[in-house]
Amino acid sequence: MRGGRSVLEVTALHVPAGAQGAVVGPSGCGKTTLLAVLAGLLVPEAGRVRVADTDLAEVAARGNAALDRFRARTVGLVPQQPMLFGVLDVLDNLLAARHFAGLPPERDAALALLDRLGLAGLERRRPRELSRGQQQRVALARALVNRPALILADEPTANLDDANAAQALDVLSARAAEAGATLLVATHDARVCARFETVLALPARAAAGVPTRAP
Repeated sequence: MRGGRSVLEVTALHVPAGAQGAVVGPSGCGKTTLLAVLAGLLVPEAGRVRVADTDLAEVAARGNAALDRFRARTVGLVPQQPMLFGVLDVLDNLLAARHFAGLPPERDAALALLDRLGLAGLERRRPRELSRGQQQRVALARALVNRPALILADEPTANLDDANAAQALDVLSARAAEAGATLLVATHDARVCARFETVLALPARAAAGVPTRAP
């Protein structure tokens, strides 16, 4: 609830493992909120959320550390703002994601992923030395580097031109398919919608009430 009003209301939503789709709707309809709930960043006021056959409430009951570790290993989140570690270079931003998940570095795999996203040669740059579009692609690489079971991308093409948007979507879709991961992309971008057969359309905010409580 927000100011006594519902933010998002979802009666039931089942997304099969390995499915890929877009979440669309007007600004303020709850697309970002839905992704935050699925990522375990927000707790629903009612109902249950299961990700990769795991009840997020049961994980959260074991403490924030358990939820953080589950999220780091299982969910790849691409937020609207890149939110990179400014003190780390590009490669170390990816390796930090591996570290937080308790996974080995796999430096060569991280470099290969950067190459697939057109970021080869930039691995030792700091985020402030990159364009906004490059930062967005680094955030995308960071979300994919742990091979998560669920990939959630919030407006991942917002700062990308047509060529880089197509490349980013190709990598998102391919990495999800390679890992058998579920991919959901929240977007206003017609270029994105055209890529997916499955489109979940959220209505304008008149319908809405799920979460606004952080775990």
